[in-house]
Amino acid sequence: MKFAAPMTLLAVSGCAAPFQAKVSRFQNLPAPQGQTFTIRTDDPRLQNSLEFAQYADRVAHHLQDVGYAPASSAGAANMVVTVDFHIDNGRERIRSAPGTGYGWGGGWGGFGSWGPYRYGRGPWGYPTWGYGRRAYVTGFYDPFWFDDWNDVESYTVYTSDLDMRIERPGTRERLFEGHAQAQSTDNDMTTIVPNLIDAMFTNFPGNSGETVKITIAPPDKRRR
Repeated sequence: MKFAAPMTLLAVSGCAAPFQAKVSRFQNLPAPQGQTFTIRTDDPRLQNSLEFAQYADRVAHHLQDVGYAPASSAGAANMVVTVDFHIDNGRERIRSAPGTGYGWGGGWGGFGSWGPYRYGRGPWGYPTWGYGRRAYVTGFYDPFWFDDWNDVESYTVYTSDLDMRIERPGTRERLFEGHAQAQSTDNDMTTIVPNLIDAMFTNFPGNSGETVKITIAPPDKRRR
């Protein structure tokens, strides 16, 4: 079992897992009637970026799926869609599980303590007592005294955020505000950002003022 456990963990970590995000949306979007859009970002590092262009293309596909159309130019758009995303530097977390060591009161029985114990009744029904070793329950493990027998694992959790808003050009009337947040054990933006976008557009535009948990299936489980 000591050597089988790491193999099991490796197999689990190698499997694609669903992506989960918490999504909040506020909206007053008009019903799609041929409105056009353009997509931009407030982050100067992403302006004219090929990476951002790829994410913007994914947003555009989702908007077209619900009935809006890309504008021929930024100045001709009826709606301006602003998209920004961020991932933090991560926080270390530690988890522990009982190890395989044996010690006082641990393992398969261990050792008990010395003291009086009751072992039966005498011929007239009175209890009889002896003096010897009181055994602990088999498998007893006390994390306070035997914590150094734990298997400890540290890992990093990253928090990622995606913000999207839709406004009318000129008046800057706000039509949509959305925020998606997720946690993961890696910081691969090329995987995380597309998943956050897909979560944002699940049942888009959603009920205004509602926060929901969205689960995105792994790529090999999605409908083609």
